[in-house]
Amino acid sequence: MWTSRKTSRRAFVAAALLTTLAVPQIPAVAAAASGPAAVPAERAGTVAAPDRIPAPTGKEPVGTKTLHLVDTSRPDPWKPAAGKRELMVTLWYPARHQGDRNAPYMSKELSKAWIGKEDLAGMRTNSTVDARPAGKRRPLVVLSPGFGMSRASLTGLGEDLASRGYAVAAVDHTYEAPVEFPGGRIESCELCRKNEALPAVAPNRSKDIRFLLDQLTGPRSPLAVDARRIAVAGHSIGGASAVQALHDDPRVDAAVNLDGNFFGEFAGGVNKPVLLLGARRGQVIDPGSAEDPRVNWDRSWKQLTGWKRWLDVPEGGHMTFTDAPWLADRFGLPAGTPPDAVTKGYGTLHGPRSTALTRAYVGAFLDRHLRGAPSPLLDRPSPAYREVTFLKSLKK
Repeated sequence: MWTSRKTSRRAFVAAALLTTLAVPQIPAVAAAASGPAAVPAERAGTVAAPDRIPAPTGKEPVGTKTLHLVDTSRPDPWKPAAGKRELMVTLWYPARHQGDRNAPYMSKELSKAWIGKEDLAGMRTNSTVDARPAGKRRPLVVLSPGFGMSRASLTGLGEDLASRGYAVAAVDHTYEAPVEFPGGRIESCELCRKNEALPAVAPNRSKDIRFLLDQLTGPRSPLAVDARRIAVAGHSIGGASAVQALHDDPRVDAAVNLDGNFFGEFAGGVNKPVLLLGARRGQVIDPGSAEDPRVNWDRSWKQLTGWKRWLDVPEGGHMTFTDAPWLADRFGLPAGTPPDAVTKGYGTLHGPRSTALTRAYVGAFLDRHLRGAPSPLLDRPSPAYREVTFLKSLKK
């Protein structure tokens, strides 16, 4: 059972801005929407402008499929008049052979709905559309994006995990971001104007994830997955939802929260592995706020009673663990972007470095808890990733 805390509307709005950075607050999105813009001096000339997401680090070819799922067991919680709950899912998986890496980042229509222009439709990924999956059963990882963010924002992480042998499913939570359905129908973010609904988001996403697991572990699954090895990872409120799913569903073995505040308590605690990987959560920024990033995680830490780590990236920002920093490097940041917005959103790390450390630590965690392969990355600070700090006083 999930129990919400009584918090003022003002606090919810502040938490939403700080920990979810809905679409209007994303500098990369604003940059793309406003066309070419001046790149800050510290970024200029340091990153090439490729038209493809950074290449995966693993050895396996990557295939991709798109699923349209309908949960006939429940009406949509955010828009009951729309009928049963519909979800769109992107699968990335080890493929038998690598064909043309022709999978688009997103369609023109979705790019326009998300950022106001079609720019992101020109991006390409590293996956082959509808490639034949490798036959071996694979550990399954579900990815849940941040509030207002498309599932595409976790493409860099999803493709990398697939190249390392995982079956990956990134799910869009309908009406929490623009979502495109078959036939070109796009549903908008109904909840982006309803911050009072935020406490109910994680429990509802947990139900979405439970339904998705039913589909992917059942007899009609499009992938061969190992139902005994399942993890959920998410960014922002998707990270809180990952831990919620770990609490709610006995099939889930481990969870990763990428800089997401928690909006409630977990009855009975969570006695399974959890990785908290955050940005600038090593110090209290707003001592008077229960939604301060450090205060929020410190409070919830006590309820995590299994294996756990709390790692921090002091130079990072809330978007560090998504594709957004890489996209910002490509498109540039809009002229006049306030320094505090850049710090909160991106920190001072460039996209390739943000991508590299996110892949490394999430991959190490999953290898450890789904494959039984320990990694020193999770036991001590690494000279290869000096940007990552272990908050040792909170390390179990």
